Amino acid sequence: MLRVTGAADRNGAGFDEFKGDIEDVERRVAREIDPGARALVVATLVFVILATFVLPHTGSARGFDVLVGGDAAIREAIALPSRVFTWLTLVFSVGFSILALITRRWGVAWIALAGSAVACPIGMLAVWSRQTVAHGHPGPGIGLIVAWIAVILLTFHWARVVWSRTALQLAAEEQRRKRAAERTGNSLLDDFGDDAAKPDA
Repeated sequence: MLRVTGAADRNGAGFDEFKGDIEDVERRVAREIDPGARALVVATLVFVILATFVLPHTGSARGFDVLVGGDAAIREAIALPSRVFTWLTLVFSVGFSILALITRRWGVAWIALAGSAVACPIGMLAVWSRQTVAHGHPGPGIGLIVAWIAVILLTFHWARVVWSRTALQLAAEEQRRKRAAERTGNSLLDDFGDDAAKPDA
C-alpha cells in the first residue's frame, strides 16, 4: 500500500514539473488566432484595397495621389476625409491585416479590426465630401467606392475572427481558474488529512 502511494506521489510530482509548461502553452495558444478559410477572404480583400490605390478616387486623382497629396489631388480639391481614409486603409486595413495574417497574433488582428472600423465612417464621409463638392469638381470615383466597400467587408471578417478568439480565451481562462480551484481544494484536503493522521502529543 505504501509502494502504491509512493508511486502516486512520484507521478503527481512529475506532473507538477510539467504543469507550468502546459499552462504556458495554453496561454500562448490563446493569444493566437486561427482564421481558417477567412484568411483567404481577408487576403483577397487586402489585395482589392491595394488595387484601389491605382484606381481613380475622384477625377484624375488616384488613390496614391490622394495619399501623398500630389498635384492631381490638389487640382481635384481633395478634402481631408479622403486623405484620412486612404491613410487609415493603408496602415490598418492593409499593413496590420498583413501582419496579423503572418504572425497570427490576436492583438495585431484586434488593431487591424479597430483601425478598419474607424475607417468605415471616415470612408462614408469621404464619399459624401465628393458628392457635395463645389460645382466643377468630379464626384467619387470607382477606386474610392470599391475601397470603402472592401474596408467594410474586411472589418466584418476581422470582427468574426477576433470575437470568436475572445470567446475561446474566456473559456480557456475559466477552465484554468477551475483547475486552480480544484488543485487548491485538493491541497487543503491533503493538509487536513496529514494533520488528522498525526498522533496527539
